[in-house]
Amino acid sequence: MAGVELFSHPALHTRYRAGLCSAAALALLLITVLTYVPPLLVAYRSHGFWLKQSAYLEQPTVRFRYEVLFVATIGPGPDSFLAWSTFPAFNRLQEDRLRVPLLSTREEDKNQDGKMDQLHFKLELPLQPTEHVVGVQLILLFSYQLYRMSTLVMQSMAFLQFFSPVPGSQLYMNGDLKLNQRQLLNHCGLDTRYNVSVVNGTSPFASDYDLTNIIAAYWDRNVTTVFSDPNPVWMTGRATDTPFIINATIHYPVEVILYQPGFWEIIKFAWIQYVSILLIFLWVFSRIKMFMFQNQVLTTTPISPVLPVSPVLSYKQHQS
Repeated sequence: MAGVELFSHPALHTRYRAGLCSAAALALLLITVLTYVPPLLVAYRSHGFWLKQSAYLEQPTVRFRYEVLFVATIGPGPDSFLAWSTFPAFNRLQEDRLRVPLLSTREEDKNQDGKMDQLHFKLELPLQPTEHVVGVQLILLFSYQLYRMSTLVMQSMAFLQFFSPVPGSQLYMNGDLKLNQRQLLNHCGLDTRYNVSVVNGTSPFASDYDLTNIIAAYWDRNVTTVFSDPNPVWMTGRATDTPFIINATIHYPVEVILYQPGFWEIIKFAWIQYVSILLIFLWVFSRIKMFMFQNQVLTTTPISPVLPVSPVLSYKQHQS
């Protein structure tokens, strides 16, 4: 029989045949194009078809490196400060402005999941009776690591700063060490671009310990950490024989990590959008094709299967 099968009715088991260059074949080709192409255009034009970025939650592995740089302002003059750090080269540059404080630190894993959740930091700065602290600047250095998608290993810092016109006796700060991203992380691999010390502790040059230079170089990074404390507490009324105290609690919260999705994740996300729209078009155009062929809107040759005759009926007809 001439022609090819264009459509078959699923309920009546009827097949419809026509030539390849017939109007019915061309109409079927047009319907097929209209079924599969418009869903792709609709999904693409609705924006978000190609996944540009994705996110996940992860609590970073953070450890305090026991590296500190501390400056206390005790007056309005350029040399009216006291300083100390864990870097010997910095301490040698301070001469008579060097003042060694008493430090106590404790990291705590509150939920016992193997990751530290917060750091308790306390600094006690001994002062002369005539010295009064009106401002503090403190850099604490950390090791910061992520593992769930790509492995990020970096050294970061928390910068604590506060100034007051009234001399203080104690500064209390309580906040989060937040991740700051200017660039998406990779979805896999190892990233050690920033696994270098924030402070060049071996340099003999004073410019390498200038807080302006340290912070400027740090903010040139695309991935950093920032200490966020919206409500620092500055206490006044220090007795002459007591030290100035800094009490800080730094939490390591669960972070929303932004990353560049991989090829298969992009395809999966696009495929879900396309198929969800395609199902609607498949249902609509299947009804259109059924109506078109069943009612012979375009000329085709319907072929119905010949049902087999029952053996009992055939025997009765033979006996009669």
